[in-house]
Amino acid sequence: MQNSIARAGKSKAPLEKIMNVLFLVCGLAAVVSVVLISLYMVLSGAPAIAKIGPLQFLAGQIWNPEAKEFGILPLILSSVTATGLAVVVAVPAALCVAVFLTQIAGKRLASALLFLVELLAGIPSVVYGLLGAILIVPLVFQAQTALGLPMSGSLLSASIVLVIMILPTIISVSVSSIHAVPRQYNDVSLALGSSKMQSIVRAVIPAAKSGIVSGIVLGVGRAIGETMAVMMVAGNAPIMPEFLKPARLLTVGISMEWAYSSGIHREALFGIGLVLFAFIMVINVLLSTILKKGGARK
Repeated sequence: MQNSIARAGKSKAPLEKIMNVLFLVCGLAAVVSVVLISLYMVLSGAPAIAKIGPLQFLAGQIWNPEAKEFGILPLILSSVTATGLAVVVAVPAALCVAVFLTQIAGKRLASALLFLVELLAGIPSVVYGLLGAILIVPLVFQAQTALGLPMSGSLLSASIVLVIMILPTIISVSVSSIHAVPRQYNDVSLALGSSKMQSIVRAVIPAAKSGIVSGIVLGVGRAIGETMAVMMVAGNAPIMPEFLKPARLLTVGISMEWAYSSGIHREALFGIGLVLFAFIMVINVLLSTILKKGGARK
């Protein structure tokens, strides 16, 4: 008996070594990929920002490649405004839906609705853009006409489309996080005299906070990196952002002008890419900080 156990242990040892090496290689590959992408973005975008001038590039309000003017402040503010508005609207709505699916709805209804949510998450962005151009933009046209503004795509239309796009992502991750909370948390809270809603708000949601924050970050990443859908509804004018006027986001600026760009113009587009990359890095750092603070409090 002991001999058979020893043989089984020896046979597993080579497999464990192989798997350890495989995991190590995959981990190193991921780290190296991130480092190489970071270096490429810095080496490609930083020279253009240096040539144009960091202040002129980041704070300039005019984007006119023909006149060699490359100010991206309107693009930055449009991206931040559209993303911020989308997150402010989508996060409470997504959290309410996630709570309903996990704590209130019956199993059959929750399963059916969750399937639809995941289906929405897989729809291509161009379809969202098409639906936005057909359904949302005409509604905004009515507001523009009432105010005497020319009818065009707008920052408000882009924000509404982004809300619809990031909702499924935040809902799916939040549902998974709430499902992962041990049922004892809710049971103990109920036993102490809390109502069902109080237990959800004070026990379940705080326990799932890290996962919910991760879902929010994924939603923010999708919103700030979206291109096609925003291009179809925003109007694409590089001017300072106003909700009922056209706007151009950072990603749209790259995709619209890349095909015919050259020289300093193309380098400036790399600079926009570097700014976008920096935004994503800042979001990840903020996420890590929030999670560490949450863990320290626990």
